[in-house]
Amino acid sequence: MRKNKHKLLTISILFTLATGVIYVINRIIFATAALKNLLHSSAKNFYNWRFGNIYYQKKGSGSPLLLIHDLTVYSSAYEWNQVIDELAKQHTVYAVDLLGCGRSEKPKITYTNYLYVQLVCDFIKNVIHEKTDIAVCGYSASFVLLACHSEPDLFGKLLLINPPAPASLNKAPGKRSKLYKFLLEIPVFGTLIYNMKSSQSNVQLLFTEKYLYNPFHITPELIDTYYEAAHKDFGHSKFLLSSICGLYTNNSITHALKNINQSIVILTGEAEPDGEEIAHTYTELNPAVETCTLKRAKHLPQLETSEDFLETLNIYL
Repeated sequence: MRKNKHKLLTISILFTLATGVIYVINRIIFATAALKNLLHSSAKNFYNWRFGNIYYQKKGSGSPLLLIHDLTVYSSAYEWNQVIDELAKQHTVYAVDLLGCGRSEKPKITYTNYLYVQLVCDFIKNVIHEKTDIAVCGYSASFVLLACHSEPDLFGKLLLINPPAPASLNKAPGKRSKLYKFLLEIPVFGTLIYNMKSSQSNVQLLFTEKYLYNPFHITPELIDTYYEAAHKDFGHSKFLLSSICGLYTNNSITHALKNINQSIVILTGEAEPDGEEIAHTYTELNPAVETCTLKRAKHLPQLETSEDFLETLNIYL
């Protein structure tokens, strides 16, 4: 009996020590990731939304253009860094950090597609105050389409950069995805898993394999900025990642896409996996959708081939 008690006490002490060590490691990772403060902000640059403060940049004058980055824990308005000044010469440009991303607040909630539908609509109503053209990248195109279908009077032209395959958005949360979400949200240990998944080497791998056509276009600033975005606010971005892994950010866009009357243009990087097939799926659902392929580009043409990207955007805006 005493031996069992001694074993339990030893296990408890070791577990407590391990938890303490991991906690300290996590805090060090978050502190060092933000040392360069590449994603600096000021108090005047926030929209006080009901679910959390939303960071945004506003530049230029002219017809409004809202820039929305891809929905990942690494992404922020920095995604538009190479094109925002040029776009501001003809438009009043707004570039946001979505809730759970970059400099915006990162509440401990389940992030859903409809949450971002509300965010886009509320931002246009309360900050822009007029009908707005949208340029949106990646997965975020899904909730922009749903927002446009929900409140069409708020939206002008839609430019979708490498949007997701509609079929991929039909997957609903299941036992496995809910388990992933649960594991990531465990205090300390879930945070350690998050830090391992969002390590600097994994950020570099992401750019090398998925984001850029030419991996030699990767810069230290690019890697550091994306790495910092994933670690601001001491790991609260893990709740966004857990929601994405849990498939809670999925929502079918088929009905919305079929019934939207706004001008929709899909810009696809020539090296984007299945890019042409995905664009073809969109045109099948809505024959009015226009498509364009950007040469020497992959997932983030606005960062990699900014001049060609701007020329294409000016054609359609």
